[in-house]
Amino acid sequence: MQPQQEIPVMEVERKLLEELESLEYSRAQAVRALHHSGNTTVEAAVNWLIDHVNDAEIDQMPLVVINMDIESLQPSDITEAIKNKEKELRDWVHMKKQEEEKKCEREKEKERIRASKELLEAKRIAEENERQRLLALRKVEKEEKKNAREKVLKKLEVDKLERRRALGLPLESQAMKSSLPVVQEKKLQNSLPIKSVKKTNHMRECLRSLKQTYKDDNAKVHRAFQTLLIYVGNVARSPDEEKFRKIRLSNRKFQERVGSLKGGIEFLELCGFERSEGNDFLSFPREKVDIELLNSAGSLLKSAITNPFFGLLERMKKD
Repeated sequence: MQPQQEIPVMEVERKLLEELESLEYSRAQAVRALHHSGNTTVEAAVNWLIDHVNDAEIDQMPLVVINMDIESLQPSDITEAIKNKEKELRDWVHMKKQEEEKKCEREKEKERIRASKELLEAKRIAEENERQRLLALRKVEKEEKKNAREKVLKKLEVDKLERRRALGLPLESQAMKSSLPVVQEKKLQNSLPIKSVKKTNHMRECLRSLKQTYKDDNAKVHRAFQTLLIYVGNVARSPDEEKFRKIRLSNRKFQERVGSLKGGIEFLELCGFERSEGNDFLSFPREKVDIELLNSAGSLLKSAITNPFFGLLERMKKD
C-alpha cells in the first residue's frame, strides 16, 4: 500500500480574503487567487483571477486546510484600479456569454432554414409524383373507354351481319367497309417489332387471363385485384420504404390472395418486382422503381375492378 501523499496547506490572509469576497468573488475563487498570487495584495489576486477565469477548477473549493490566522503584512485597501479591473473582468465574461448566445442562435436559424428547404423539396416531389400519377390514370382510363366503345361497336356490327346472313338478307357494303380497319390493324400489329409492345399491354393481358381463369369465383378475382393494387400503390407512394418493396413468397395471406393464382406473381414482376434470396422473396430494387409504370399498373387494376367490360373485349377479339 503506497503512503498517502501529503497535501500542502494553502495559507491565505484573512483581511485580503474578506476584501475579495466583498467584490462578489466566491470563497473558492478568492482562496485560489490569494494562494497563487502569494498573499500580497488584492490587486495581485484580481490580476490572477483575470488571467485564470476560464480554468476548469476555478470554482472548486480546494480540499486543503486554510489557515486564516496570519496577519496582513501590509495594508491592502481596495483601490480604483482594482475596481476597474474587476469591472473589466465582468464585462469580458458578459461579452463572451453574449457571443456564445448569438452563435447558438445563428446555428439554430441555419438548422431551421435547412429543415424548411428539405420539407419544401419533399412536398414538391410528392406533388409532382401525384400529378404524374393522375395524368397517367386519366390517360389509361380514356384509352380503356375508347377501346371498349370501339370493340363493342365492332361486335354489334358483326352480330348484325350474322343476323342478316341467317335471314338471307343481302350484306351491306358498310359491313365490308367496317371490317377493313380491323384487317389493317392486324397487319399493322404484325408488322411492329416485339420490342415496341408496351408493358401495360402485357399487364392488361395478365389481368384478363387471371379474370378469365377464375371467372366462376368473382370474390377471389376481386380480392386478388385489390391486393395487387395495394402492393403497387404502396411502392408508388413510398418508393424509399424497403418494407413496401419486399414480399415474402411463403406468406400465407399472399399465397391465398395472389401467389397461388395464375398471373398474380407475373403481374408483380411486370411492375418491377424480382425474385431474390433463393426465390424466397419478391424484391423491388429502388433504382428500378418507375413511378409512371406503377401509376399505369394502378389504373389498369382500378379499371379491372370497376369496369365490367374489362377482359371481355379481348376474349371477343380472340373468338
